[in-house]
Amino acid sequence: MSEAAYLTAQKLTVKLAGRIVLNDISLSLSSGHLVALVGPNGAGKTTLLRALAGLLPSDGAIHVGGEALSSLALRDRARRFAYLPQGHVVHWPLPARDIVALGRYPHGATDPARLSAKDAEAVSRAMQAADVVAFADRLITELSGGERSRVALARVLAVEAPVILADEPTASLDPRHQFDVMRGLRAAADRGVLVIVVTHDLGLAARFADTVLVLSEGRLVAQGAPADALSEQVMADVFRISAYRAEFQREAVIVPWAEI
Repeated sequence: MSEAAYLTAQKLTVKLAGRIVLNDISLSLSSGHLVALVGPNGAGKTTLLRALAGLLPSDGAIHVGGEALSSLALRDRARRFAYLPQGHVVHWPLPARDIVALGRYPHGATDPARLSAKDAEAVSRAMQAADVVAFADRLITELSGGERSRVALARVLAVEAPVILADEPTASLDPRHQFDVMRGLRAAADRGVLVIVVTHDLGLAARFADTVLVLSEGRLVAQGAPADALSEQVMADVFRISAYRAEFQREAVIVPWAEI
């Protein structure tokens, strides 16, 4: 990328239970981009996401905003990275607004009922961006899966972090809600945030991402624009499939088609 990189990793390696899960990963990612992280099951996608945020011990060097990740205090890391884990699981019957307000915790807002004006404004912006204002007062446990996913997205947006890490945010959602979530993440990237999304949906990756990173057996084997990173050769070597390719409304269309 021509822009100055905001998040970099050099020779990133992660071992879990004595096994190398990520091996010698180097990357350089700029603000204002949506990056799709794809690969087969067990390739190391979630591990890479967590390692980049400092949630897992790793070897190598990670820099965010020009600073070494290892030099940042935990609260500083929490302000730099907004992390959306798999599942959107919430066990507490809290109003959706209070769930979104949890995104302000890294900024010192420990009580959703006692937000500063600045924190309340951030929560309001996030809820509007994720289109969840209509059910702000409803209990999160009473919302549908698609509604909960949008509340989870709003919580992440409320952090107002320069990096969003989203782990399979569209899993188990119907197509409309998949589009809702991806459009929300795309809009965040368009506002200048670096968004990294783990996904198994290569079609969504091709449509919404600026850059695709392809992991296979713990190694970064391809990266670039979707049409390049998801080339026929990569699809065959990494995913063991062929794909249908087209263009619709000036956007790339890649549909997994057949096993090979």
